[in-house]
Amino acid sequence: MNGTDFLTALALLLIFEGLMPFASPKKWKEMLRNIAEFESSKIRIFGLMSMLVGLLLLYTLG
Repeated sequence: MNGTDFLTALALLLIFEGLMPFASPKKWKEMLRNIAEFESSKIRIFGLMSMLVGLLLLYTLG
């Protein structure tokens, strides 16, 4: 993986992260309020699962 691949991945991340606030800011704010009420352990588990899915995708594509 070179610098261009990293920048491409970062660009895609920013595009996908920006879709929800752009398309529906009210729903996005509501979702963030709901997430803020979760226990820290549940947020941590969600983050871990997200990373594992990402690693699995990288592994299968690579």
